[in-house]
Amino acid sequence: MAKTERKADHGDEALYALRHSTAHVMAGAVLDLFPGAKFGFGPPVQDGFYYDFDLPRPLTPDDLAMIEEKMREVVKRDTTFLHREMSVPEALKFFGDRKQDYKVEQIQKLGGADTEDEAGAGDAGRVSTYQHNGFVDLCKGPHVERTGKIGPFKLLSIAGAYWKGNEHNKQLQRIYGTAFFTTAELDEHLRLLEEARKRDHRKLGRELDLFMFHPFAPGAAFWTERGTTVYNVLNAYMREIQRDDYREIKTPLMYNRKLWELSGHWGKYRDNMFLVLDNESGEHEYSLKPMNCPSHYVYYASKTHSYRELPIRFTTYDVLHRNEKSGTLSGLTRVRQFQQDDCHVFLREDQIESEVKRLTSFILAYYESFGLKASLKFATRPNSRIGDDAMWDRAEGALQAALTATGLPYEINPGDGAFYGPKIDFDVADSLGRKWQLGTIQLDYAASERFGLEYVGEDNAPHRPVVIHRAVNGSFERFIAILIEHYAGAFPLWLAPVQAIVLPISDRHQEYAARVRDRIAAAGLRVELDDRQEKIGYKIREAQLQKVPYMLVTGDREAAEGTVSVRSRSAGDLGARSIDAFVAAASDEIATKSPGMAAPAEQKTA
Repeated sequence: MAKTERKADHGDEALYALRHSTAHVMAGAVLDLFPGAKFGFGPPVQDGFYYDFDLPRPLTPDDLAMIEEKMREVVKRDTTFLHREMSVPEALKFFGDRKQDYKVEQIQKLGGADTEDEAGAGDAGRVSTYQHNGFVDLCKGPHVERTGKIGPFKLLSIAGAYWKGNEHNKQLQRIYGTAFFTTAELDEHLRLLEEARKRDHRKLGRELDLFMFHPFAPGAAFWTERGTTVYNVLNAYMREIQRDDYREIKTPLMYNRKLWELSGHWGKYRDNMFLVLDNESGEHEYSLKPMNCPSHYVYYASKTHSYRELPIRFTTYDVLHRNEKSGTLSGLTRVRQFQQDDCHVFLREDQIESEVKRLTSFILAYYESFGLKASLKFATRPNSRIGDDAMWDRAEGALQAALTATGLPYEINPGDGAFYGPKIDFDVADSLGRKWQLGTIQLDYAASERFGLEYVGEDNAPHRPVVIHRAVNGSFERFIAILIEHYAGAFPLWLAPVQAIVLPISDRHQEYAARVRDRIAAAGLRVELDDRQEKIGYKIREAQLQKVPYMLVTGDREAAEGTVSVRSRSAGDLGARSIDAFVAAASDEIATKSPGMAAPAEQKTA
């Protein structure tokens, strides 16, 4: 599954320097092998590094092996990494003489807003470079001392990447790689990558018939019957646990630009919105909504509220649309149409601490029901934001105090808050140890001022409520993608699209098998009947490949005794059980979300 590329953790400076140095060795090897090649950025990222190249021909997997071999030669030479600063005119001439157009462009913009690691900004009027074995790039470092200190590495893949991420620029070829200190670490990483490929939700989505995409609707999923079942079960679970303390509402999907101007999105988010042409004015006066926040404000403001009502929690599952760039779309993890389990809490300032504690416990318990563990991050004010520093000081102080009061450990994530307020983000680790940013609790002081939100206080005077933005799944689409990979497609019984399948051994067992199917379906389980004229071994293998939790085999003995032979997807043969006993055990497993039925000790299988 594709993940957002982000810089490697600078807390581990040694690993960062190792991967940074390996990236430079790779770039030098590419330029040696492809004379005339031009190169762009090449930073370390979370699990490795990459470099972008403008090459005379498309690369192949065989080229990666050739580049690796050239890299090993450079490592064996044990060349020193040399740091040198150049004046801007000197650097322009140096890279210009070598026809490195992308570097010349970088140098020309170093005084602007270029923030890439490889920008190489040094002191005023100068640029920083690093050199090894004749290869020179703009770079701030750090690096290992010599190429001989580079540990085991592997080039992983080739992808397309637009220069500076702009789809209007030329598409370059991006080479991904990784490096570690030991061979054991590299081997374990490669093992996890292979396991991740097997679990890729796009692959399993096809194999398990859960969803599809079509060019007529890029970035919008078609959910199959089975996929829709998973979607609806997940939505129903969220509705169930929010039934008593939340008010579910539905709001319009399209709004006039005046709403987005009021909220601040028209100025800061318009490029990500699907604009709608107004035939009367001839202008794009409307937009499909990319988020629910402003609509909840409008609804709240339509009535008078007392301090006794607060906190009020509005929740919505409406469809949202965001105009993501076509090159960034990736299965269910980056889409243009999706649903969020969106909630906005309107509360008094003195309720912030108790509400944050309540929401944090709610979110963590939800993840635990899927076997997911979360870590917390406190994100502070970004450079681009609304509101003055006094408002941000107040908001950050209140939210951090509330988070600290929960007693839970958390990290500080400077500058990553929403443009309207600080937030608590929940990073969830799946069964492969990969982390995904999912839930969020965002504290917003700006919304009340912008939308004139009020409540009548105990003093009978109007007061401004505080707003908390809360999401748990993030989007159902992305969360389902994560669950597919977390479970490798083998959903727990309560979430599985098909919970049991009845497998008659031969044609003469079809009638009894149909009665079994009907009785189990009447009890509320999602059950199917495989009445194909195939051998029972084939049917079992097919059901196993479809990751159906329980296979119920019916033959002469089962028909005579009114039982089914139960086979578990994970535990194997569980023996014969009455239909009522199976239904009772399955119903209990669904209600408690437990791992599964147990076989008698003598029947347990690996």
